[in-house]
Amino acid sequence: MEACSGSHFLGRALREQGHDVKLIPAQFVKPFVKSNKNDFIDAEAIAEAVDRENMRFVPIKTDDQLDLQALHRVRDRLMARRTALINQIRAFLLERGIVFAKSPIRLREALPEVLENANQNLTPRMRNLVAMLWSEWKDLELQIVQMNDEVERIASSDEACRRLRQIPGIGPLVATAIVASIGNGAAFRKGREFAAWMGLLRSSIRPVAR
Repeated sequence: MEACSGSHFLGRALREQGHDVKLIPAQFVKPFVKSNKNDFIDAEAIAEAVDRENMRFVPIKTDDQLDLQALHRVRDRLMARRTALINQIRAFLLERGIVFAKSPIRLREALPEVLENANQNLTPRMRNLVAMLWSEWKDLELQIVQMNDEVERIASSDEACRRLRQIPGIGPLVATAIVASIGNGAAFRKGREFAAWMGLLRSSIRPVAR
């Protein structure tokens, strides 16, 4: 099967019935799709891809791996939302001639004063909007801290994560992302393949620093 949404659940269910289940990454199936996508053409492409001698497969994830992967995805969405929120606050204030240093911490430290200072060039409506955004920002910060704490707890309690963290440069975020994505790494035949995958993983992880 193609490794898409729901494939790990279906893979486990079929394996329990005695089937030999193989999940193929979607990007490896795409080259074999001959025309417009539909279920029949996708099935033909998967059947052709699975016969390739050097085809790589995705191990079926456990519930713990799926939970951990979901945790990372929720955290990433929250951090992207926080960045968008900060940019929006900056843009609104800039239009009123209120400018801050680039670091988000400078804006965070100054916002209470901006909202309380009646001399700032803000209309009542804009002041209310910025106050609403500031409240949303504080809620997001609390949620992100909870996500980071949960990642740290898992990274400290999981044996595989603890082993990975012994490698220089690998912290709780990268360690848990590796375990969530590849488990024991059996999908990689060579260290070079794993190194290339690690490069992509590192570039996609948002750091804890705010």
